[in-house]
Amino acid sequence: MEGVIEEHKRDDSLDYIKILKALMELPFSVGRTLLADFLNGNYKNKSVTKNRLDELYNFDTLHWDKDKISQTVDKLIKNGMVDQSASDYNRFVKVLRLTLKGKNEITNPTLHEKKLKNKVSYKETEITEEDREKFQALNTFLEDFNDPQKKAIISEAEKILCVAGAGSGKTTVLTKRIEFLVKYRGIPPEKILAVTFTRKARQEMQKRLFNLGIREVNVHTFNSFCEGTLKKHGARIYGRPIRVQNYSDKILAMNMALSTLGIDMEEAINRYFTVSQRKFKNGNQLANSFMNDCFSVLDYFKVKKEDAYDFSKDIDGKNKHNAQMIHQITKYLREHMEIQGLRDYTDQILDAIKFFKEEPSEIPQFDHVLVDEYQDVNTMQIELIELLKPKNLFAVGDPRQSIFGWRGSDINYILEFEKDYGKSEVITLTKNYRSSDKIVKFMNHSITEMGLPDLEHHVPQIPKPSKIKILDFESEELERRFVLKKILESSTPKNEIFVLARTNRQLAELSQILRERNISHVVKTDEQRNPKPGQEGDLTLATIHAIKGLEAKEVYVIGCNEQNFPCKASDHPAIEMVKIDDYDKEEEERRLFYVAISRAKEILYLTHSGKKSTYFINDEMIQTARETNNSNSTLDI
Repeated sequence: MEGVIEEHKRDDSLDYIKILKALMELPFSVGRTLLADFLNGNYKNKSVTKNRLDELYNFDTLHWDKDKISQTVDKLIKNGMVDQSASDYNRFVKVLRLTLKGKNEITNPTLHEKKLKNKVSYKETEITEEDREKFQALNTFLEDFNDPQKKAIISEAEKILCVAGAGSGKTTVLTKRIEFLVKYRGIPPEKILAVTFTRKARQEMQKRLFNLGIREVNVHTFNSFCEGTLKKHGARIYGRPIRVQNYSDKILAMNMALSTLGIDMEEAINRYFTVSQRKFKNGNQLANSFMNDCFSVLDYFKVKKEDAYDFSKDIDGKNKHNAQMIHQITKYLREHMEIQGLRDYTDQILDAIKFFKEEPSEIPQFDHVLVDEYQDVNTMQIELIELLKPKNLFAVGDPRQSIFGWRGSDINYILEFEKDYGKSEVITLTKNYRSSDKIVKFMNHSITEMGLPDLEHHVPQIPKPSKIKILDFESEELERRFVLKKILESSTPKNEIFVLARTNRQLAELSQILRERNISHVVKTDEQRNPKPGQEGDLTLATIHAIKGLEAKEVYVIGCNEQNFPCKASDHPAIEMVKIDDYDKEEEERRLFYVAISRAKEILYLTHSGKKSTYFINDEMIQTARETNNSNSTLDI
């Protein structure tokens, strides 16, 4: 019938495909402006009519504004589907090019699936009358806890997932549950295994349990647990002398690997890092970063059990050469370690898993296994947990704070806990004891799309003051000057002040200014987290990855622009090259931003320079900041 068109429901989640199709169809490489005008059907752009682009199929197919198109292009770049580089005719002009991965995405879309599967299926924690009777019977033991915390501590369910929001007291709850199991359930301490992610967290839990008079609980990191097994059964496992690779071993192996390629470390660094990535780092720092990235890539493929996989064949454009270099280096490192009888931390876990599979009678038996930071577990850690076959498993974590996908962790393990373990009890801790009411509200607005419930502010006897400011500066230099001025003027103890940044570069620049002023401070990065003796009372400068789990009264998050959130630069190019299919970087960056702002107890400054603040700062957050400051000062935006 003439004039009748059947309407179909549009899938908006696939609109990004139109950008990829446009880049494939356009007869030459284009910049962001021309791409947006082409997709919007804008005849005012003379290049459209001059090159007869309006005759192409994808002309006028995507009616997004230019900002949204640009944001989506950034996401496609981060996922390796679009390359942005200098034009062949003018090195000062940046143009967009479709990659091989982008071409494949057109016929087999994957990005929209990543977005959809990171949604949380939330169920409100049910407190029954039976629960309340138990709470009353243990009133003295549980008097300092709220009802969901009490349930997490004493629940008799065999499989429990405790979703604990920022500042909700998860470590305290975890320790209290162990105390309950020992003192009220009569579980022998040696039959309990508690797994933490860092040595510092392990030491903290051991200290808390020691103070409670509980000394025989097995408290380990994943590595320390496996290391004990390997020391006990090393002769059976290896049949020859084996030792853990140290720093000197790594340096020697790297130099030998580079020698086989006919290059030295300086040449490798210059190939690998861009000029901006090399800025503010000396030769030793760059060499360490490069070496660590190579070993991280090696570990990544060990975990995936892809011994000789050449990932460089899947990479095109400017990264192809680097990918080939990294592949050759990691191939040599693997062979060298095997010949020399060297193992690293990843090998320790994989070797323990292999041994337990071959000798199941040697698997330690525990009545209860408790795992902290469950949102950060990876495939091999889950495999180890499953080999232990714990009848009782208590996992605690927060999907909002899953920020180590680039290092191999997988958020899906916490999102799919019930699917993996069947009948389970999910307990959600929503009361935040760390931050002021307005900061909690600000945090909630930043992470609304995950589907998790808002955190509730715990009202203390003495209310905490609130200050949130979002400040724009004309340059990074003015931004740094402001932060320095506020720190010097602040009455807050210096060890209660954090300055957080997305990249090492930003910290290096600020640290240099502080050193010139003789202002004592400590810098925490992925490479250096623990302060030197005597620095515990100093001001802290830190990357967000390195500050997770800590808190401060006064927090400055600098560089809150679209260059850093989501981050366009990379301190670890090789890692992002190989892990691009395994996680949604944009959503992880959003969670990273949440981790940054959730460190603040009372005072939060978000500063940026450049054209735009990050789109992670939404209208609701700006309004909350305005409300916070109406009573004492005006907000600068």
